[in-house]
Amino acid sequence: MQAHTRSPGGGFPALVLNADFRPLSYFPLSIWPWEEAVKAVVQDRVDVVSTYDRIVRSPTTELRLPSVIALRRYVDQQRQPAFTRFNVFLRDGFACQYCGERTELTFDHVTPRSRGGRTTWENIVAACGPCNLRKGGRTPQQAGMPIRRAPHRPSAWQLQQAGRRFPPNHLHQSWLDYLYWDIELEP
Repeated sequence: MQAHTRSPGGGFPALVLNADFRPLSYFPLSIWPWEEAVKAVVQDRVDVVSTYDRIVRSPTTELRLPSVIALRRYVDQQRQPAFTRFNVFLRDGFACQYCGERTELTFDHVTPRSRGGRTTWENIVAACGPCNLRKGGRTPQQAGMPIRRAPHRPSAWQLQQAGRRFPPNHLHQSWLDYLYWDIELEP
């Protein structure tokens, strides 16, 4: 991963921080398009922490594009995360919980639905297609396929921590003080 002094593609997104100056989300990274960031600045909903060198103008106003903004009101992050395919994969590190493969990921019911298994955090793991087919309608024990990490309901904090293991490919240099990844700087 590399940090850049200018935004890739010229999109000028703004990193969005909570009122405590921590990112709202690491994965996906909490960024807004420049238009949304400018709108929030004009509506006085955010504080500008850092800016790009680019200026936008209206007939009456001139404003440097924000590169980092902080919400004025704190957004509580303690809610339970939604049960989604993406969040299950994130919890499981985007790896098959049987063999560790990182491609062709699917859901697998640890206790198969045909045996009364439900679609819950505690009964679903990420599995590659071949492992899912090999396990079939059996339990992991019956199939001789031990699970690497038992499925569980993650907290929002646990998903945030998991997201920090998957930094985006492009980060603006002004974001680095607010993100906590090991990053190589590109001039």
